[in-house]
Amino acid sequence: MENMSNKQIKREKLLDQGVNMLLTQGYHGTGIKEILDIVQIPKGSFYNYFSSKEEFAAEAITHYIEPFIQRLDTHLQDPQLDALSALKRYYAELIIEVEQGGYKGGCLLGNLMGEIGDTSEICNRALKLAVERYKKLQQSALLRAQQEGTVRKDRSAESMADLLVNNWQGALLRMKIEQSVQPLQEFCQTLLEDYFTV
Repeated sequence: MENMSNKQIKREKLLDQGVNMLLTQGYHGTGIKEILDIVQIPKGSFYNYFSSKEEFAAEAITHYIEPFIQRLDTHLQDPQLDALSALKRYYAELIIEVEQGGYKGGCLLGNLMGEIGDTSEICNRALKLAVERYKKLQQSALLRAQQEGTVRKDRSAESMADLLVNNWQGALLRMKIEQSVQPLQEFCQTLLEDYFTV
């Protein structure tokens, strides 16, 4: 049992480091040996955890999105917040973190969609699943906001959730080239403060 938990700890370390490197260096710029050296795991041990670099990247995608889903869900569970306020607070926190991080990285999902989304079947599946899970949670938030009377009802919660996900990805790309949070702030102002509201 102790060995299994030790193996799980090492696996988590590999995924944590993998997410960081995939974010900053991309899929093709990230080497398995480099990750293993930083985590201090022998090179031959990698295949005890993952069958291939592609499978590792797919697992890293799932590992990456989980904290975002949990954080948004925590805001949505807050009894002090209506659903629209929860969404606004969630995105406001992300904007602060991006600014504090020096506009680096962007979003692993968006980065990998552009780099390998149409060339790696296993990563494509992981990306689709991560985006769908993320979108569904935002869709449920928007549906609740419609019921609470803060969000317009003439558009479906699903179509507005698609707009959120798509526009956030575009705003993150612009943020990287402009080195400014202005595209992210405009995203919030345009959709969450104006277009979606009653």
